[in-house]
Amino acid sequence: MSNDSPSAHEPELPATVVAGLRDDCTYLRGIRRGIEKESLRVTMEGALSARPHPAALGSPLTHPHITTDFSEAQLELITGVHTNADASLTQLEDVHRYVYQQLEDELLWTASMPCILGGDEDIPVGQYGSSNIAMAKTVYRRGLGHRYGGLMQTISGIHYNFSLPDAFWPRYAHIIGRTNDQDFITDAYFGLIRNFRRYSWLLIYLFGASPAICRSFARNLEHNLEGLDEGSLYLPHATSLRMGRLGYQSDAQSSLHVSYNCLDDYAETMVQALTQSYPDYEKIGVLVEGEYRQLNTSLIQIENEFYGTIRPKRPIQQGERPLNALRTRGVEYVEVRCLDLNPFLTVGIDTEQILFLDAFLMFCLLADSPPDSPEESARMLDNQLAIVERGRAPRLQLAGGFRDHLAHAILDACRPVAELLDCAHGGSAHEDAWQAQHMRVEDTSLTPSSRILDVMNSQEIPFFRFAMNASLAHKADFGRRPLSGKQLAHHRALALESIKRQKEIENADTVDFGAFLESYLHL
Repeated sequence: MSNDSPSAHEPELPATVVAGLRDDCTYLRGIRRGIEKESLRVTMEGALSARPHPAALGSPLTHPHITTDFSEAQLELITGVHTNADASLTQLEDVHRYVYQQLEDELLWTASMPCILGGDEDIPVGQYGSSNIAMAKTVYRRGLGHRYGGLMQTISGIHYNFSLPDAFWPRYAHIIGRTNDQDFITDAYFGLIRNFRRYSWLLIYLFGASPAICRSFARNLEHNLEGLDEGSLYLPHATSLRMGRLGYQSDAQSSLHVSYNCLDDYAETMVQALTQSYPDYEKIGVLVEGEYRQLNTSLIQIENEFYGTIRPKRPIQQGERPLNALRTRGVEYVEVRCLDLNPFLTVGIDTEQILFLDAFLMFCLLADSPPDSPEESARMLDNQLAIVERGRAPRLQLAGGFRDHLAHAILDACRPVAELLDCAHGGSAHEDAWQAQHMRVEDTSLTPSSRILDVMNSQEIPFFRFAMNASLAHKADFGRRPLSGKQLAHHRALALESIKRQKEIENADTVDFGAFLESYLHL
């Protein structure tokens, strides 16, 4: 195969599907999206906060928009479901404004990679109250710490939830000659996921924003990074070190091939990972000297532990496992998990990126999506790591061809989808967003990863100072735009209601934690 030969799965968008949707673009109105954005709380000196989750932010167990991820100091800010990209960002901004009005002398760290950290023992694990479900959340996090170390868990990112409008499905089913039912919708989302895994390296190139890290993060880790200055490590052409060997990677999980060919195949491999004990985790133990160290000794404790760039999702009912929800009611949306925080943006993401993500995900759903295989999964991982570490290198070779050739092929297939979405909504916003990404492929200096290194070099500052300056600037920006009295009262009411709901859950427990855990983990 020559360097310029196309991939075995070069993107192909069926012309009949595009033509069928173009007949009436209104079926594409109402794409649903939600954003989950993680950020570390840090002191004004940039060190990880040792304070508990602020009481004014409500209960992280039950608050609909403000919770914590791994650490007590790692906020996760969540929007509702919106059919308008700007509306989702407005809500995310409002949640940020409320949080900043409660933080006083703390900052939200604007970068995906943390800086001033002590050892694992200095990273406070999230606390959610005294109920059984709260204890399960804390024990799960303890398990993550024992298995992977706390440092990796402090890495932050953005999760983007995406689903097609209800009106789209009967139209799409008619065009391709399928029966419109939940099985069809689930199959379509799994086709989207397979293509996303093939082509998502492009998103890491376009939106990766972690080309450098603080030396403190890697002081006890093996790595291949180079020194940039006295405080920073980097790779000259890196895009998203968060998505590479220092970030969300797991040697234990690398032996696991999760198939996305259909829901049954996915469930089968996930059940295996969730139920078969793993020798290294047996050594950690579960209940040791009266304290739970992890939920179990399986390869993954619960579904959320599986590190994937995208997940099939279905809202769960009280006490329900995510996998059981999928098996019972099928896929409702997908969760994209490969997006860095962009430190040049006050909430880490903007409308242009959202509109391109919509077009990209829609392309992944509409394009031909052959079955996956362990061999292809290995090639996908090779491509991802190449983009992570050398993504902006000239004439970068990926599995299947040169980066620019493959990137243009994907973008060319996305453009008709952007045009369809503009047809549905009017204007040219989606094609403008597409054009901006096309320019980033043409000129690597336009990527966030390149811009970050440019600022560090031109200002002669280490990564810590770059991220700290951005964090202080964002705090000042939100400080100039506080919530109005009515908005503030609304968020305070949400916080108080969440605390009330937490107490209700605690009072409703009727069994001890051991009995609860046995039932909770049942598949």
